[in-house]
Amino acid sequence: MAEIIVLTGAECHDAARLSHVITDVAPLELAGPNDLTFIESNKYVDALATTRAAACLMLQRFESHAPSTLILLPTRQPYRAFVNVHSELYPQSLRPTSPFETNDIAQGSTIHPTARLGSGITVDPGAVIGPRAEIGAGSIIAATAVIGPDVVIGRDCSIGAGCSITHTLIGERVVIHPGCRIGQDGFGYIGATQQKVPQTGRVIIQDDVEIGAGTTIDRGGIRDTIIGEATKIDNLCQIGHNVVIGRHCVIVAQSGLSGSVTLEDFVVLGGRVAIASHVTIGRGGRVAGGSGVMNDVPPGTTWGGYPARPRMQWLRQLVTLARLTKAGDATEAPSTLSDQS
Repeated sequence: MAEIIVLTGAECHDAARLSHVITDVAPLELAGPNDLTFIESNKYVDALATTRAAACLMLQRFESHAPSTLILLPTRQPYRAFVNVHSELYPQSLRPTSPFETNDIAQGSTIHPTARLGSGITVDPGAVIGPRAEIGAGSIIAATAVIGPDVVIGRDCSIGAGCSITHTLIGERVVIHPGCRIGQDGFGYIGATQQKVPQTGRVIIQDDVEIGAGTTIDRGGIRDTIIGEATKIDNLCQIGHNVVIGRHCVIVAQSGLSGSVTLEDFVVLGGRVAIASHVTIGRGGRVAGGSGVMNDVPPGTTWGGYPARPRMQWLRQLVTLARLTKAGDATEAPSTLSDQS
């Protein structure tokens, strides 16, 4: 407990219990006598009252709802503190490891003679590394991943099982989860004959990016597709050709960005956001889940709806529509047997 207090900055008014040992973390309803838990929402007050956890990180207002057996750890950001402890207990979970549980180049992998591999690299069975590819020290190439010709991957990266990566330059400490497709042709055709537009750009992925399973990122057509530093992309997203994504953006699952979209730094997209081609989302812009963005979003604003519009306008329209619908229902005369006959 004393180590947890140092790690999180939480308070503890029960000095006699600072030597209590915490061995795991768990949610309120599943925690046991050696587990740490947390509460940050009124929704879980009932679970707090019956929890069997040893200790709980919480906002101060929840203290009166806690059982007497619980070690109380008030803090202003309980979940962040909980994540810090969770990370300390399970440091290996922060970066994927080899599914083959090796730390070397396994038999059954295929590496072209002209490829260049740094020290301490893991390559699992079935992985293919193509001509002139470069893999930085400490990186992991998981089973059946395919790294195409001239691809560059920086140090301490993790490329998940079944990924295919072509025409791409990747920075350091990048995590790409299983099943991603990066660097293939974008969707470009013109005219009634659907003449294919040449796709000759690359994908540039900067340092500390994480890309979720099953996500697809197309190479650029006549310019590079760029994913900025420390951006996090969830599972099953589609990033079209020529897209430029800034630093520290968050893109939630099933979002789709059409060709030549620009997201400036610190943009957040909720789940299933669709963005039309050539649209720009300004720095710090936020788009609600399920929205369809047809026009540029100014910096620092929140938009939502289909088509997306400024947040307050969107909410007013929803309220107005609900009132009109309710009023229409009230004016409809109920049908009678004679009406139906």
